[in-house]
Amino acid sequence: MIYEKIRDLVAKQFVVEPETLSRETSFTDDLNADSLDVVELSMTIEEMFDLGEISEDELKNISTIGDLVDYVEKASAN
Repeated sequence: MIYEKIRDLVAKQFVVEPETLSRETSFTDDLNADSLDVVELSMTIEEMFDLGEISEDELKNISTIGDLVDYVEKASAN
């Protein structure tokens, strides 16, 4: 469920078909995301899942859709 929401959000933000994305999709390598894209995405994720602010250190460890899903699942459990 979390994966599908994040995948659809990423697809919308980067204007790609959701079916072309996977947990291994890299924001920088596959979607050509820059730092502003990542910040915008993180803000949307924080709001969508009612999370606190994602720190810069944590953002540095999120490079794929799977990393983001794992982060949200862990943060949602707390």
